[in-house]
Amino acid sequence: MTTETGTTERGAANGGGDVLLEMRGLRIEGQSDEQWSDIVKGLDLTLRRGEVLGLIGESGAGKSTMGLAAMGYARPGCRISGGSILFDGMDLMTASEDQKRSLRGARIAYVAQSAAASFNPAHKLIEQYAEMPVRHGLKSRTEANADAVELFGRLRLPDPEGIGFRYPHQVSGGQLQRAMTAMAMSCRPDLIIFDEPTTALDVTTQIEVLATIRDIVDQFNTAAIYITHDLAVVAQMADRIMVLRYGELVEEAETRRMLSAPTQDYTKSLWAVRSFQKQAVMAPEEATPLVKVDHVTAAYGDTPVLHDISFEIHRGRTVAVVGESGSGKSTTARVITGLLPPVSGQVLFDGKPLPGDYRQRSKDQLRHAQMIYQMPDTAINPRQRVRDIIGRPLSFYLGLNGREREQRVRGLLEMIELDPDAFIDRFPGELSGGQKQRICIARALAAEPAFIICDEVTSALDQLVAEGILKLLDRIQRELNLAYMFITHDIATVRAVSDEVIVMYQGRIVEQGPKDEMFTPPHHDYTDLLLSSVPEMDPDWLDTLLAERAARKERGESVMASGDQ
Repeated sequence: MTTETGTTERGAANGGGDVLLEMRGLRIEGQSDEQWSDIVKGLDLTLRRGEVLGLIGESGAGKSTMGLAAMGYARPGCRISGGSILFDGMDLMTASEDQKRSLRGARIAYVAQSAAASFNPAHKLIEQYAEMPVRHGLKSRTEANADAVELFGRLRLPDPEGIGFRYPHQVSGGQLQRAMTAMAMSCRPDLIIFDEPTTALDVTTQIEVLATIRDIVDQFNTAAIYITHDLAVVAQMADRIMVLRYGELVEEAETRRMLSAPTQDYTKSLWAVRSFQKQAVMAPEEATPLVKVDHVTAAYGDTPVLHDISFEIHRGRTVAVVGESGSGKSTTARVITGLLPPVSGQVLFDGKPLPGDYRQRSKDQLRHAQMIYQMPDTAINPRQRVRDIIGRPLSFYLGLNGREREQRVRGLLEMIELDPDAFIDRFPGELSGGQKQRICIARALAAEPAFIICDEVTSALDQLVAEGILKLLDRIQRELNLAYMFITHDIATVRAVSDEVIVMYQGRIVEQGPKDEMFTPPHHDYTDLLLSSVPEMDPDWLDTLLAERAARKERGESVMASGDQ
């Protein structure tokens, strides 16, 4: 409940009360075709020490733009055009660049959504961690390195003493996201902006990261802006929630009241998303599977990563592969596509063995298996227009050029429900996250494949946009009789799209079967852990879960550890 001073229960318990950040009448403009238009339209925001404010809304609502403005920063192509931003009494609208730089990293930190795009690939993780505390004179290099190890351990990163000496490309996406969260905490800032910090994490790891973020906020009386499209997550983290749409405030309330009794129709629509469920497709008993993974074992160098895995995927069906970071989901995709030749076993396509190395596969074999990636921002060339992004596979695989290629590009844009006249000449930077992912889908479809691997294709999208992408993929599957392998850590996505479910843990398949059977007890212990780790729309859910697991450990009962370790 909100107190008379406006401090929420958790913020008050943390010792909050003093206003740390105040925005009034904030206006931010974005530039397109040399024209400026409002993307944040006169918003107000107040944040007290020790308080966590949740910002939610669909893609393009202005959430990340507001978060960056809290640092006195506007991304390229944007400008802060009006209003005021006061951070601990300092006016960031009139502060010099030197003054703002002295705050960033030290007193205000930012955790970005895309860890892969945020790290310098040429420097080790521990070097990047130590940069801010050393630069701001808060710690020596030795002290910063020791602090990194301590925080890496608290965030459940494997080998805390050694992982910092790896380069960004040598760790998983989930591990990289946790390393970036640790970096943001390196100076123990007064304010942290968390911009979708658990997007890349599986549900079991997410629990640990959310608990650690809350501990840090509580321990250091840190204020936080928590930007997310996951309503169940924001329910665990935020004292207060602001719902944004098209750069305007729709509704603002204390978390419990917002969850139990939203007043605006738009907020109610956010609460009701993810109702989509595809119609199940039964596998023909005698039909040859389109894709068969037959007793595959694979390794990176001398390190085994897959252990004798086998499964089948039939035409028109979706097999969801679920498991935590490091369980072998994406590695399995790499083996199927020929990017990682197996040590033993084989992959068969339509009953015929595929060469283990993609370089030994024919163009037709390559064409039939396509992939849609998790992060559309890094999956498409930012310097190419949409016509070239979609057109390249048309030329490479099908030999289409000129007018024929142009017509096919337009047809694919219509298939993914984007207006060809409006989008064909745009660059990726002129598209929303959902539109970029649709372009990635069109690029995969351009090869006219029979099988598509969807690797976390909705994890970076807000729930309204994600539901649209899932419906689009389902329609295309039914129209073209495609087979899908859906790699995900989102159990809601598994329930929505799968015909069959495969659960992976530490490079092994621990359970597989039809969706209905997989969600009906009894389960393998690890499947139980996954299902119990899915956040619920209850502000007490995380506290209850952590208490239950702590009690089980005290009784000596097993609680399976993260496979990342």
